[in-house]
Amino acid sequence: MLKIGLTGGIGSGKSVVANIFGILGVPVYYADTEAKRLMNTDEELKQTISRIFGPEAYVDRQLNRPYIAAKVFNHAGMLDQLNTAVHPAVHRDFLRWCNRHSDAPYVIEEAAILVESGGSKQFDVILVVNADEAVRIRRVKARDGITEEEIRSRMARQMKPENLNRYADYIITNNGTQLLVPGVLELHRKFVSLQVS
Repeated sequence: MLKIGLTGGIGSGKSVVANIFGILGVPVYYADTEAKRLMNTDEELKQTISRIFGPEAYVDRQLNRPYIAAKVFNHAGMLDQLNTAVHPAVHRDFLRWCNRHSDAPYVIEEAAILVESGGSKQFDVILVVNADEAVRIRRVKARDGITEEEIRSRMARQMKPENLNRYADYIITNNGTQLLVPGVLELHRKFVSLQVS
């Protein structure tokens, strides 16, 4: 089975692209959503998070998000530790999920920090979604209701688009000036033929 890694910076529209693939019947694993679930359900991961952040990390067996957010915001090293704990759990879960979709020509994992986490090595193809910075800022402001300063702070923690593009086998530009569906359909046909060949 062909495994496609789909990524892009905040506000690039990678989830929109993933949703189009999903409409085409392609199984899509949303890594960030699944990571949130695993932090509440994977006992090994919960123990690791509790070791890193202390007993306040969980309240009533659920992740204490405000507490964790405050810790990682104030200590960059703790964010690295959290990511180091979460990524292997997500990878294990993704492989189990792939087994459940073994009849599909290909699957996609959509993840924000696919390359930064080192996770890109597990994929046969890397697809990057790009958008101009001004477009990304406008989208995130509308979506999350946060300030431009906060958005730029998040962007600074992600790989610069020009560096991310170096890892890409395929790039989709999503500035809202051209239709996404035809480009996704073309890639869908390519990915199916890659799997068959």
